[in-house]
Amino acid sequence: MAVSIADIKKLRELTSAGMVDCKKALIEAEGDIQKAVEIVRKRGQAIAAKREDRDAAEGRALSKADGEFAAVLSIKCETEPVANNEKFVKLVTDTLDAALKAKAKSADEVKALPLYDSNVADQIKVLSGITGEKMEFGDYGYVEGAKTVAYNHFNHKLSTVVAFNKGDFDDEVAKTIAMQVASMNPIVASREQISQDRIDEEYSIAVDKTKAEQVQKAVDNALKKAGYNPYYCATQEHLDEAVRKGYMTEDDVKKVKELSEQVAEQKKATMPEQMIKNIANGRLNKFFAENVLNEQQIDADGVDKMTVAEYLKKFDKELKATDLKRINLNQD
Repeated sequence: MAVSIADIKKLRELTSAGMVDCKKALIEAEGDIQKAVEIVRKRGQAIAAKREDRDAAEGRALSKADGEFAAVLSIKCETEPVANNEKFVKLVTDTLDAALKAKAKSADEVKALPLYDSNVADQIKVLSGITGEKMEFGDYGYVEGAKTVAYNHFNHKLSTVVAFNKGDFDDEVAKTIAMQVASMNPIVASREQISQDRIDEEYSIAVDKTKAEQVQKAVDNALKKAGYNPYYCATQEHLDEAVRKGYMTEDDVKKVKELSEQVAEQKKATMPEQMIKNIANGRLNKFFAENVLNEQQIDADGVDKMTVAEYLKKFDKELKATDLKRINLNQD
């Protein structure tokens, strides 16, 4: 049967499918728009299902703030040309707008939100069928506060949102902090947001690392005193190299191993507990300084060395960042 150009354009607006695909669907549906929409959707789902084993390594991240609520999300595809395709960009933008309007609190909630003539999850499958690439919903995050800000990096793959406890300060200051999150990748806004289990784990790692370093330092000093180069004593591979080059004999290797084991055991038994705690606590504080937004040294042009917390206090003594979310489609 013949179908009108007007119906083809209408179906295209509803589904984002190509003109030829819309025409075929309308013919199959005998001109029924709703049946044609369902045909396009099912074809897209079928094509998407065949691509589940592919790697969706490209895509687009996007964030937006709306007063006291801000959200960031990503939708993934296989190639950069599709990520920059007008239809894909529109899908990402419209999905984020829907999430903002609903003040969605989870990725599952976003995927179920109404979009066009169905929902977000279905529209991703439809577009996947149209483009011939695997597509999938990536990540989602949101923040709430007296003021929120969003930042989108120029490559469209890195986006952030940040919330603050007060709202009466310059937008450019807020943007500076959102850019800080993009560049320095903090995991939380404040130390209190890190679980005690994570803190305990980091402290345990710091203790083990400190003990290992103290033992190695004692062993290296003993080896030097005995006339051996610590470099050639570090591993079995290095010892073998020393023997090949004539720097050591097999008897030397035996002595090195015995001396290393003896000194290591002695050091472990006599290591000052308080010293270990002090060094481990210093390492833990370094972990906080690197991973807690308010404790990071701010990375901004024209700003003297200071933490984010100190920088914000310049504008309001009580001002601080309270939450953050960051999505990066590239590997950090």
